[in-house]
Amino acid sequence: MIAHLKGRLAAIGTDHAVIDVNGVGYLVGASARTLEALGAIDNLVTIHTEMLVSEDSMRLMGFASAAERDWFRLLTSVQGVGAKVALAILSILSPEEAQTAVARADSAMIARA
Repeated sequence: MIAHLKGRLAAIGTDHAVIDVNGVGYLVGASARTLEALGAIDNLVTIHTEMLVSEDSMRLMGFASAAERDWFRLLTSVQGVGAKVALAILSILSPEEAQTAVARADSAMIARA
């Protein structure tokens, strides 16, 4: 497993970033919140990661904080919540807001994502 990447932000898209680590570009899926936190192209960044492995692909997901990564893991453990839905939720809610919503059983707050 790859726990984190530290390198230069080489490119950014609507749902991903490319982190150049010593000449190797890692394509990392990410929430809008994480992409915003990375800043400008050529910034030195550190991103926490989660590797998703399926029968036909390996994907690396990236997060601005370990807390966001932990919430991604928790969300994807819920039946019917895949990586895209979890990233959509984390694009709208910070880890702290997600924790508050779950603690209050506030399904409306989570549903807005």
